[in-house]
Parts: sequence; C-alpha cells; structure tokens
Amino acid sequence: MQARKKSRLRNSSLGDRVFDICNIIFMVCLMIVTMYPFVNMIAVSFNDANDAVRGGIYLWPREWTFNNYKYIFGESGIYHATLISLLRTVIGTGVSVFCTAMLAFTVSRQEFVLRKFVTLFFVITMYFSGGLIPGYLLIRNLGLTDSFWVYIVPGVIGVFNMIIIRSFIEGLPEGILESARIDGAGEFTTFIRVVLPLTIPAMATVSLFVAVGQWNSWFDVFLYNSSNIKLSTLQYELMKILQTTNTSATAGAVEAYQSADNAVRVTPTSLRATMTIIASVPILIVYPFLQRYFVQGMTVGGVKG
Repeated sequence: MQARKKSRLRNSSLGDRVFDICNIIFMVCLMIVTMYPFVNMIAVSFNDANDAVRGGIYLWPREWTFNNYKYIFGESGIYHATLISLLRTVIGTGVSVFCTAMLAFTVSRQEFVLRKFVTLFFVITMYFSGGLIPGYLLIRNLGLTDSFWVYIVPGVIGVFNMIIIRSFIEGLPEGILESARIDGAGEFTTFIRVVLPLTIPAMATVSLFVAVGQWNSWFDVFLYNSSNIKLSTLQYELMKILQTTNTSATAGAVEAYQSADNAVRVTPTSLRATMTIIASVPILIVYPFLQRYFVQGMTVGGVKG
C-alpha cells in the first residue's frame, strides 16, 4: 500500500501537487472558520461571567468556572424539561420518519393512479400555508393544545423529507419488489421487510433533520403549552432563563443563584454561550452514528436513479 502511494506521488504532475496543496490549505482554513465559533462559545461558557463581559476570550477561558452551568441546571424544572425534549425528539422522529416513509413508498409506485395528484397536493403545502392564527385555531379545535401530542401530530409528514425518501425508493431495483410480490408479500409487508432495510441511508438522513428540528423547537411550546410547566421543553426553559436575565441586565441588576457556599453570578453573554453548548451537545453525540449514512442518503436520495 505504501509503495503504491509513493508511486502515485512520483507520477503526479506539478499541477496535481499544487492543486492538492491548495485544496488542503483551503480545507484547513474552512475547518478553522467553522470550528472557531463553537470553540469560542465553549471558552466563554466556562469563563467567569463578569470577566467575560470585558471580551478578549478566544479559544481558552481566562478565568475558569462552572458557575454558568450550575446556574442553569440549578433552575427548577430544567431536568423535567430535558426529559420532555428527549421524549418529543425520540417519539416525534420515529413517528414522522415512519409515516413519511410510508407516504413516500405509496407515491413512488407507478401503479398508484393518484400518485401525481397526491405528490402535487403535498408539494403545494411547502410554499403556501394558512398562517399562524389559522394554524393555532386548527390545533385548538383538534384538542391538541395543552397536550404532549401537539409536538408530534403537526409534524407527522415532512414534504421535503418525503421527496428525499421517494427518490431513494425509486432508485431501488424494481426486481426486488417484484420478487417480494411473487413470494406472496402484500404492500405493507413489502414496505416493512424489503423497502425499509434498503432505505436506511435515506431514513438516517431524514431522521437527523427531524431530530434536530424537534430538539431545537420551542415556539410551539410557547403557543400551545406555555401555561403547563409539565409539558415545557429544555429549549423553552433556556429561552425563559435568557429572557429573565436580559430583563434583569437591562434594569441594572445581576442575576444571582445562591448555592450552598457561594453566589453564582451570570450575565446574558455567559448564559447565551452556556445554553448554546447545552443545546448542541446532544445532537453532536447523535451525529457520528448517522454520519456514515448521511452522504449516501443525500446523494442517492437527491438524484432519481
């Protein structure tokens, strides 16, 4: 293997070497530009709040402290809100991806007479909506307000995700589906036993999209469940903490959380950085498990085979 690499390097032209060097330099610069904001947020979140206001923190905290995290996790209800966020992410992602995949399989079948009409019907909803007030009235009339299912039901079908999965299914060899039918499998059995295992890359890609959206969502909590603390989510609780701190800072006060032995002081700057890290870490943990499917799912699912 090493001999092959050395032979390839000897046979490469000057232009190829210059291109490789420029490509490496460009990718390194792109990586630095992409990573720096996140590393800076980590540094600010672990830095003393009053010291962070002075600025000048780049890649490393100037005065180390865990007080910012103590303040946030010391808030009442934050752990229950985290549990609700996890539940809505797991359940919402599973239900949405499964139902979207069933719809994608249906509209991908040539024998389905209404497939063009159904596809057009759903695509129109990507560009036109009833608006915020009609949407709220619809959710209220369906009895979903003050309910956990308001996080799940409105997002059961994702049109863009359906198009990705449908394109992926259309790229599968038709002979595989015909073989399943010849063996006596019905449409649902074919979908569960044949289509789903073959569409794992597309499903993983869509799952990542839906999971990020569910985890980061807070506006639906504000609209439909703001009066029910038992259905509050992590993002909504973080938003309320930041809003309270901003109000206090505007009034000239400094928020303080009295712990057992000292006072933990926070500022809007330190809270923003800390909440960014708290909200990002779960998705960063999940992403490596889906990354190997991500490129394949976007490439194959985005091009009709």
